[in-house]
Amino acid sequence: MRRIYESDALRRDDGSFTPSRRRSSTPLQAMRSVNATALSRRLIPDGLRNRSLSVEVSTPRTEFSSGEVIPFRVTMTNSMPFPLTVRTRSPIPWTWSVDGAPEAARIALREPPDEPGEFRFGRGEHKRFEKRWQGLFRVSRSEWERAGPGEYAIGAGLNVEDAAGKGLYDETTVRIVEWE
Repeated sequence: MRRIYESDALRRDDGSFTPSRRRSSTPLQAMRSVNATALSRRLIPDGLRNRSLSVEVSTPRTEFSSGEVIPFRVTMTNSMPFPLTVRTRSPIPWTWSVDGAPEAARIALREPPDEPGEFRFGRGEHKRFEKRWQGLFRVSRSEWERAGPGEYAIGAGLNVEDAAGKGLYDETTVRIVEWE
C-alpha cells in the first residue's frame, strides 16, 4: 500500500480527488471495538432482551385455493438502540411450523446438534425471512400428503426454550378452500 502512496499513481492533473498524504512519523493505530455479543450477554437481563425482540408472521392474504403455494414472511425486530444476542438451543436460530408440525413434517426430519448457538441482532435491526408452504405435510421420507380444506396455523419463532411464553413466537392463520 505504501508504494501506491509514494508513487504518483493516485495524483490527478485536474485537481479532483487525491487521497490525503499520510505522515510516516505518525504510528498506525488500530480501531478499538466493543464485543457487542459479550456485552449483550453480560449486561442485559434476559427479560429485557426478550421484551426488546419481536417476531411477526404474515401472509399476503388469508385465503388460498387447494394446491396453491402459500408464501409467508417472518420478520424479527430488535427495538433497542444497542445490539442484542440471544442464546438458542441449537445452531439453528429459528424454526417454523404448520399446525405444530415443524417445517410441515409429521415425522422427525433431523436431530439438530445438542450444542447451543447464538442469534445476533444489530441495533434496531429488522431480519426478514421469506418461506413458502406448498400445502403439503411430509408423512415419511419420500411421501407427502396434501392438506385438505380448512384452517391452518403457520407459526415461527426463535429457537429458545418456551419461545411463545417469552413473546418470541408468532403465528398467523390461513384458510385453504376448494374452488369449484
